[in-house]
Amino acid sequence: MTNKIDFVAKNLTSNAGIFLLLENAKTNGIFELIDTDLVFGNESTNKIKMNHIKTMLCGHFIGIDKLERLKLLQGYPLVNEFGISVKEPETVSRFLGNFSHKTTQMFRDINFKVFNKLLYKSELTSITIDIDSSVINVEGHQEGTAKGYNPKKLGNLCYNIQFAFCDELKAYITGFVRSGNTYTANGAAEMIKEIVANIKTDDLEILFRMDSGYFDEDIIKTIESLGCKYLIKGKEYPTLASQVTDPSILFIQGDEGRETAELLAKLNTWDKDRRFVVSRVLKPEKERAQLSLLVGDEYEDFLCNQY
Repeated sequence: MTNKIDFVAKNLTSNAGIFLLLENAKTNGIFELIDTDLVFGNESTNKIKMNHIKTMLCGHFIGIDKLERLKLLQGYPLVNEFGISVKEPETVSRFLGNFSHKTTQMFRDINFKVFNKLLYKSELTSITIDIDSSVINVEGHQEGTAKGYNPKKLGNLCYNIQFAFCDELKAYITGFVRSGNTYTANGAAEMIKEIVANIKTDDLEILFRMDSGYFDEDIIKTIESLGCKYLIKGKEYPTLASQVTDPSILFIQGDEGRETAELLAKLNTWDKDRRFVVSRVLKPEKERAQLSLLVGDEYEDFLCNQY
């Protein structure tokens, strides 16, 4: 039986798009995939898992960031249409307590399968994967939090999450939560290996793109060993800065005063030369005469193995 939704004024809210998002998830087999591949050790938990997971997805779709706000979805017509019974936040919290490392990894594997579906439909032969990190501020003393770089609230406890997105598909690939005091590049090499193992084929070329926080030789060697490409913003180490600002480097004039050059450089701890693409924007002559070369012009250097 098909239920008809009466789109009267009381049902037309800012969250009306939630129905289309749920319908899209159902059409693409995401609910079926979760139901099949996410298996808890307790049978009673398996019976209720889909209701709670769909509840969490609905909350995610409309930007709910606290379990308490799930109450906003209780009795919501578009949610009811999918047979979702939104429980009290305490009940949802108890369900989430059933997740272990094993079941969390099951969810990550499901996410790779969903991404591979999107990738297959797109028929892309090359993709760019952006790896980045972000801080999630917390109030209280949640497990795994620590004081670290937290621009949202200085000195507060936080999580540091690391994630990967596909630029062409605008799709999340994978990620994980880290303690707030974790260094940016920690765990990135392992995540890159996991991504390649799950999505790489002979017909797919992958370019990993990262900021200077990931300018790390372990990451570079990992990508090289996997046969992939990388574009990483360089750090201004003295060895690199001296080569970048060498007057003998030939820069090619570009648009809007920007010039680019290529060079091979080897940092002190590296075992070989690697290719850098250097970009600079020249300041007006009067300003340049009063400042040093590095300060007077704006330099950016990128480590790149793609020609």
